[in-house]
Amino acid sequence: MIPSPSAHAEEPHLERLGVRLNWLRAGVLGANDGIVSVAAVVVGVAAATADLGAIFTAGMAALVGGAVSMALGEYVSVSSQRDTERALIEKERRELAEMPDEELDELTSLYQDRGLTPETARKVAEELTAHDALAAHLEVELHIDQDDLVNPWHAAFSSAVSFTVGAILPMLAIMLAPPPVRIPVTFVAVLVALAGTGSVSAQLGGASKPRAIARLVVGGALALAATFLIGMLLGTTGIA
Repeated sequence: MIPSPSAHAEEPHLERLGVRLNWLRAGVLGANDGIVSVAAVVVGVAAATADLGAIFTAGMAALVGGAVSMALGEYVSVSSQRDTERALIEKERRELAEMPDEELDELTSLYQDRGLTPETARKVAEELTAHDALAAHLEVELHIDQDDLVNPWHAAFSSAVSFTVGAILPMLAIMLAPPPVRIPVTFVAVLVALAGTGSVSAQLGGASKPRAIARLVVGGALALAATFLIGMLLGTTGIA
């Protein structure tokens, strides 16, 4: 019995699982950047002064500046990628119009490289060309979906939001903790959060969780320790 097309409608490959995981992984990494960079700033300032207003101002400046920088960088990067994809699509469209036979031979060869017999590959290439030649070439040759190009605005927004979400944690920790334990509480909160993001990123990427967690926690601890020492050396009032 042949299953109906809807029988596997909920399977992840039909929802472009790989693309979704890449976006989720980018969000986790953006949150991690927000955690580390803003925590480093507020810990450094807190080591130099007990003034909560100064700590808050520095933290907010780091949060806003970091979110804008992440969004702008992602926008530029993804815009360049989209421009490249569009150029490739136009090039493929032009080649199909100017040399359709050569393109059909190329598509046949690509399917042969995937393991099909020459006869089957030719038949598949002809049928797909008759249905939508451009889509067939973009998918097999360039791995591009012309109806689902990357969106720089979505990338910029996602990057800014993920950075901001990550940055909120050290801001809350440094602002809400009692002055005597302000810095230790922030250290602990940040390292726990980094362990969490490390675990999630390893899960998404199929990597070793202990290694990913250790990498992020050690790196974050070094960043906090460095800014703490700088704040101590440059500060005039010490730790509150």
